Amino acid sequence: MTPLNDRQLDQLRDERREQIKKAALKVFARRGLVGTKMSMIANEASISQGLSYRYYSSKDELFIALVKDAMEETAKAFAALGLMQGSSTERIREFTIRMLDASNRHSFMLIQQVQTSDEVPDEAKDIVQQYPTRSFIEQMTPIFNEGQEKGEFSKGDPAELLMLYFSVISGLMLLPHGLDGINLNHHVDNLMKILKT
Repeated sequence: MTPLNDRQLDQLRDERREQIKKAALKVFARRGLVGTKMSMIANEASISQGLSYRYYSSKDELFIALVKDAMEETAKAFAALGLMQGSSTERIREFTIRMLDASNRHSFMLIQQVQTSDEVPDEAKDIVQQYPTRSFIEQMTPIFNEGQEKGEFSKGDPAELLMLYFSVISGLMLLPHGLDGINLNHHVDNLMKILKT
């Protein structure tokens, strides 16, 4: 067998790190930080516990890395909202579909844990506080205002209406089985009706 070169070794390490992170995200989302052990993450990733420690020295380090990834992805999604084409309704509807996509559910649950649990590392809380909900709402406000001016959305305080919108999304994401097996477009259409009434 030919030995791997440095580039191949780096690629293998990156793939293994992603494999561990993906498994950890599922376990943390289901069990929380306190209820998770590195052995559970290793089992979910189908690797040995010893191998998992070669990449992350503790579950706290891994948890913090996942929170950082989740918040960076959230910030990118909101930044992309401003670049979307179409009417205000079309842009917010597309954004809603992306937010409720099953692949985002575990990251959302992780962020919720950081916001509501006293048992998470302070570093994770600091990361989430760098991206306040108010700033995300402020990024959506111009699109919502435009929609209100064109009669696409109901009248009222945009910040308040958008906070209610996010509350509904949070509720949907935290359903016991998420949105598995349901018609996502149907739920998004109903959510958009709330903004229009």
